[in-house]
Amino acid sequence: MMPAALMTTSSCTDLTETLYDQVASKNYYNTKDDVIRAVLRPFEHGFWSIQSRQVLNEETADQLITPTREDWWDDGGRWADLHQHKWDNKTGEAQSEFNGCYQGIGQANKVIEDLNNLTASKFGFSEEEFNNLKAQNHVLRAWFYLRLLDAFRNVYLSTSFYDQSKNSKEQVQPKEIFDFIEKDLKEALPLLTKKTSLGGNQKLEGQWTQAGAAALLVRLYMNAKVYVGEDHFADAERYAQAIVDGTYGTYAVADRWDAAFDWDNETCDEVIFAFPGSAGETHWHYKGDLYWWSVPSKANEWLNDTKNKEGSHNIKYSASPSYNPKGEKYTFELGMPIAQFKKYPSDVRLKMYTNLGNGRREGMFIYGKIKYTDADGNQQYLKDHHGTYVLDIRDAVGVFGATDGSKWLSTSESSIKHGDDNSGWMFAKYPLYSDNEKAQQLEADYCEIRLPEIIYSLAECKLRSGDATTAAKLLNTVRKRNYPSSDWSTVLYAPEGSASLDMKEMLAEWGREFFAEGRRRVDLIRFGKFQDAWWDKEADADKHTEIFPFHPEIIGAHKGMKQNLGY
Repeated sequence: MMPAALMTTSSCTDLTETLYDQVASKNYYNTKDDVIRAVLRPFEHGFWSIQSRQVLNEETADQLITPTREDWWDDGGRWADLHQHKWDNKTGEAQSEFNGCYQGIGQANKVIEDLNNLTASKFGFSEEEFNNLKAQNHVLRAWFYLRLLDAFRNVYLSTSFYDQSKNSKEQVQPKEIFDFIEKDLKEALPLLTKKTSLGGNQKLEGQWTQAGAAALLVRLYMNAKVYVGEDHFADAERYAQAIVDGTYGTYAVADRWDAAFDWDNETCDEVIFAFPGSAGETHWHYKGDLYWWSVPSKANEWLNDTKNKEGSHNIKYSASPSYNPKGEKYTFELGMPIAQFKKYPSDVRLKMYTNLGNGRREGMFIYGKIKYTDADGNQQYLKDHHGTYVLDIRDAVGVFGATDGSKWLSTSESSIKHGDDNSGWMFAKYPLYSDNEKAQQLEADYCEIRLPEIIYSLAECKLRSGDATTAAKLLNTVRKRNYPSSDWSTVLYAPEGSASLDMKEMLAEWGREFFAEGRRRVDLIRFGKFQDAWWDKEADADKHTEIFPFHPEIIGAHKGMKQNLGY
């Protein structure tokens, strides 16, 4: 059976179709460029599709929140339900994730089948080049299936755009999807290009390479125990070690934490796979569900980016609080991401986000009073979305209004339904450059896989097997860039420093390094912590929330489809 989402090659009405509107035609393939355009079409859809995954993997986890901000952002309790694990089968992001992934699978299937019926030499390709193009769509399809396996487990297996008999008529067992992903990636890997030198991906940016396929195998194996009840940490370790050793390409950890997210990140050697973005083309990571709405609503005034091509900012995302409105620190094991960063107070990421000029910035977080110079040269302070009070953003959730950041409220009560524009530190993971830096504005590529993920996966495998020393040394190869060298003796993990590493700290370090990168839910589940309590969330009664429900419209479109248990 072909899921209803696969019946169209169009992803959504927002996508620009100018380059690809004829791809469905069997007479489309006339030139080499036609083939290349067809091959790239599913990639653009894949880039667009990251939006639903970000919401599902971050809003349901312990680090990011969307609190009600007085008269804004309640949305019928939508964000509170995600945070508190009270969603139902009408969750829109889950529907978008299902449909978006299957649309991408359908597009990839079509390209694979079309290319199987074409001759490389007819279009001026070598066999090696042609096989690489096909292999890339196999990897992209595996990437979509990995997301479906993670989010829903019990899904359909579709391998053909044209022949319905090749597609499962019913949902298959998770193990069948797991095996399909594994086989597709292993077979595609040797056919892919290998990055052979330093200097970033450059023209390989946006293409699946050998390291990219191997990295997806690492992701699959790291979470195999969750997905199919099988321990594949040894397999994850083997592929991760091979990537680190350079077997699948030449990569290196950048000397700045932000290099992998900056406007010129196609030159960053820790980027393994990224979707190319630019101001003049698509830049889906600079949308509200990702990194455009993680700053104050009037941030255009402060950032001086009123002429950007994405429009106004908004105040959707904040970090989950470390303090109650009385200024008392919480004692939760999970959440409290700012407190986790402050465990090592010299962390350069804790600096206030600032554009330094010449296409560079520093700091990741936005907090306190935000001072700026207006168009007339006057000093101003950023205000709330109504322009009523000066912002003084703090690591707490409450209705603070004009209360100075040095003072606290008389109540300790705090909930996701009662906040304002001061509630929770905000952040800029990707740079938000001003109108004076047009060449850099919105130019960062979206980094899907970077080398530190592989290093952290390898470290976790070592730690799980009892080799804490090697795990610590691996993590330190990344962590040391975040702290002054004068502090390494205290902030690095032993034996290279005095900091302690155990599984609790490993999870916390995943949260620091990959803050707001759309993976926190996955890590919490792997560590067995997703059901636990955190700020304004009680412990879950069972594990059914580890996967999402199928929307009624999806059930209605597929006769005999079974809803996931618990919904």
